[in-house]
Amino acid sequence: MKKLLLLQFLTHALLFSQSMNEINIVPVPAEIKITEGSKFTITKSTVIVLEGSGLENTARFFNNYLQQAYGIKLKISKKEVEKNSIVLNYERADKPIAGAYTLAINNKGVYIAGDNEQGVFYGIQTLLQLLPGNNQKSAPQIAGGNPKLEIPQLAIKDYPRFSYRGMHLDVGRHFFPVDFIKKYIDYLAFHKFNYFHWHLTEDQGWRIEIKKYPLLTSVGAYRNGTIIGHHPGTGNDSVRYGGFYTQKQIKDVVKYASDRYITIIPEIEMPGHSSAAIAAYPELSCFPNESTKILPTTPWAGSREGKQVQQTWGVFEDVFCPSDYTFKFLENVLDEVIQLFPSTYIHIGGDECPKESWKRSDFCQQLIKDKNLKDEHGLQSYFIRTIEQYLNSKGRKIIGWDEILEGGIAPNATIMSWRGEKGGIEAAHQQHNVIMTPGEYVYFDHAQNKNEDSVTIGGYLPLEKVYQYEPVPKELSKDEAKYVLGAQANVWTEYMTNPRKVEYMIFPRMSALSEVLWSPAEKRDWEDFKKRLPAMIKRYQLWSANFCK
Repeated sequence: MKKLLLLQFLTHALLFSQSMNEINIVPVPAEIKITEGSKFTITKSTVIVLEGSGLENTARFFNNYLQQAYGIKLKISKKEVEKNSIVLNYERADKPIAGAYTLAINNKGVYIAGDNEQGVFYGIQTLLQLLPGNNQKSAPQIAGGNPKLEIPQLAIKDYPRFSYRGMHLDVGRHFFPVDFIKKYIDYLAFHKFNYFHWHLTEDQGWRIEIKKYPLLTSVGAYRNGTIIGHHPGTGNDSVRYGGFYTQKQIKDVVKYASDRYITIIPEIEMPGHSSAAIAAYPELSCFPNESTKILPTTPWAGSREGKQVQQTWGVFEDVFCPSDYTFKFLENVLDEVIQLFPSTYIHIGGDECPKESWKRSDFCQQLIKDKNLKDEHGLQSYFIRTIEQYLNSKGRKIIGWDEILEGGIAPNATIMSWRGEKGGIEAAHQQHNVIMTPGEYVYFDHAQNKNEDSVTIGGYLPLEKVYQYEPVPKELSKDEAKYVLGAQANVWTEYMTNPRKVEYMIFPRMSALSEVLWSPAEKRDWEDFKKRLPAMIKRYQLWSANFCK
């Protein structure tokens, strides 16, 4: 009898181990329980049942995925179906952050319940990772050549750890078409990210149509050439380069992201990183009649006279003048930005603003005296506060890089801490919300291999280091830790000229970060993540996405 019980136990353990090996969900759920029994098979006759209202969007998303990957499309119904159904519903989760869900699979079907629409959508993302094969060709087949979509019986309870789970993309240095922006958003959705930080303006290109200021795109969106190789460059390609998104395209992308429960935060850089805007409207500069400063050694294409869109990378002296003209210009720009983006947050940059122009400007020096400011850092704080007050009056809030702490932080600002964690710690001490983006852990423009086979900005950020990142600094008390909303990876594109390079730089590091931001800290296990990674790589291949091998 003892031998029989031992044999039954070992058989059950083996089956459980085999079942667990089939479960390769990223980010790993908070709770997962495998149950015994035959698998459930999704067929053409399976019905998606909407027991909760307002879930049509998620049902369509799932159906579109099935059709694209496996060539099947399911019926959607609001009527109860006893078996062979995928039921979408709501259930109260009592979690502090929205997006919790439960997922249960038995031999009759699938049941997904979220604490809101977003939670149901996340449940669907998990279900997608339980489907077999990569596509119709590689999935097991049943009679008639239809895919055999068997999924294991299990129960999952899951919820996000952080309310802000973000990915950034710089389209100023290099421009990426709408089709790729949408693909990028799909990557975020699959990994349960909920914010896309769209960096739209830079020294090297202004990428958003502003109807009141057409020169921003006709002039500011294009540069006459781009340096070749790593900064400072071995030459210039002398190719006119640029592009921008029309307001119609932006509305389309915003809707696309919203359908995937992703909020887009636009970034309009100020007061630095503004060469492209100044090239279009020189009056924004403290010295509108001065030509853009270009080092004689800088590889350059075309004229060096007048204000120019930058052709190289770095930080540049010519920045916005804090004049009435500039503030009115920015208010008008932001009015149009607000109409395009429903996000509560507008990112206003605030980083890497040289003070040389302000120091030699009589206007700026007088303004410092008139406003009783301490110095040029105080002037930057005045600049940021002025913009914040305007956006607050429109019902919006600002996010800025941690330089906006210099000279005194704006009253309602959220800080993105990129120069390490110090700025985030300081902001949390002052009871300001913080999003952690330290270069050491989440700058995906850094090399993934010590001997990288393509040009990168430098640095070394291997996959394991991303996975080991803890967004809440140990220096914060329990009360202060609540100001850490989450974290974000930044993708600066000086050396990413095409979508394939962007994909190479984000995968598989994006998958690692998704687990850092979604899963409970105690569930994170590097060795276990490595075991699940091959399944993720198969998905990259399904998407025809490039990735670091």
